[in-house]
Amino acid sequence: MSVRESLWTMDSFEEAFFSNNHGGAVITHLPRLVAGLPPSVAALWRQLFRVDVSHGTIHPPDRMHGWIERAFGSVEAVLHQEIIRVTNLWTLDGAIFNRIRGLRPQQGRYQSDIDQIIAASAGPQDEAGFCTPESGTPEDRFGRVRGRYCLSASNVAKFDGWHGVLIFDQHNPLNFNLERVEDYIQTAGRWFDAVHSADPQAIYPFFIWNSLWRSGASVIHGHAQMSVSHGMAYPKVEMLRRTAEQYQLQNNSNYFQDVWRVHRALGLSLNIHSDNTYGFVSLTPVKEKEVVLFGNDPQELAQSLYHVLDCFVTELGVQSFNVSMTLPPLTDTPESWANLPTIVRIVDRGDPNSRGSDIGAMELYAATVVASDPFNIANALAGRFPSL
Repeated sequence: MSVRESLWTMDSFEEAFFSNNHGGAVITHLPRLVAGLPPSVAALWRQLFRVDVSHGTIHPPDRMHGWIERAFGSVEAVLHQEIIRVTNLWTLDGAIFNRIRGLRPQQGRYQSDIDQIIAASAGPQDEAGFCTPESGTPEDRFGRVRGRYCLSASNVAKFDGWHGVLIFDQHNPLNFNLERVEDYIQTAGRWFDAVHSADPQAIYPFFIWNSLWRSGASVIHGHAQMSVSHGMAYPKVEMLRRTAEQYQLQNNSNYFQDVWRVHRALGLSLNIHSDNTYGFVSLTPVKEKEVVLFGNDPQELAQSLYHVLDCFVTELGVQSFNVSMTLPPLTDTPESWANLPTIVRIVDRGDPNSRGSDIGAMELYAATVVASDPFNIANALAGRFPSL
């Protein structure tokens, strides 16, 4: 058996559990699913996670009943609420799930007024110059890096010394296909190489893609951003690297492999047909619908990213999202990156028409509060991944 097979292949008990115990699962089933895990995965769960359950009750006055029925379907639906809190014991990421929050009135597929806002910002109205990037945006000192469907620019308001923008050929950030997403990732990789050639001390690459204003994008025109830092990786990336390193030392096992294995046993892994790329819907999401992809093949990760985003936009009604891609350093470093693969994270940022923020004091200072059910997201993504 190869090293990869010994690390990733489940025994027959685990495989049978995975195949037979996840039909129709929802987040409130998590304690029962955890209690029934095969012994080998149960040990991993205890090593990595904990789940806590609490119950809330309300006593609404009669005058509220009509509003509750319109908003949640019935008064009885909200009288007794089960809250699930999941904590990653290594990273201390945590999420609080309440089925009732997912029942709040939601707008599904994006509305025509969003299309109109996007269209109205194109052409001469594009003050940032992204519609005419050759004449409307600055370039880096080494010039521009060009792809088939995008080209680079130097960011005017930088958050690092090397901070570039990847400007898409489509104004609408929701107009993408497989070839375009692959091209974005490939072109970003060539920009990273160009930066490192111009500045050998710039060694820690990072890629982000923010769609529409809810995600933090200040420009509507489709674009991504790239940076390369000196000295050390960004703090949250470095924290994850240290966590994976310490986990390996303490448990003689790979952190990401074990996290994936737990999610797979619970029915939350993505059915990616590849020996190099893996993914799951997170039990401790940073916000709604978070999907994590990881591996060591950038092209396969780009393909998997496209399939996730396509499902988000066409099936789940997502319009505003964040994507991040954590990559290995561009040269050797004093610290070890052996335990950290390339990681892609995708999260839904909510309805662009909403005035309410999706992040408040709880998310900033305590734990993420989540309305979406990871089991529902996993079901939506099932079958989205052809062989890579």
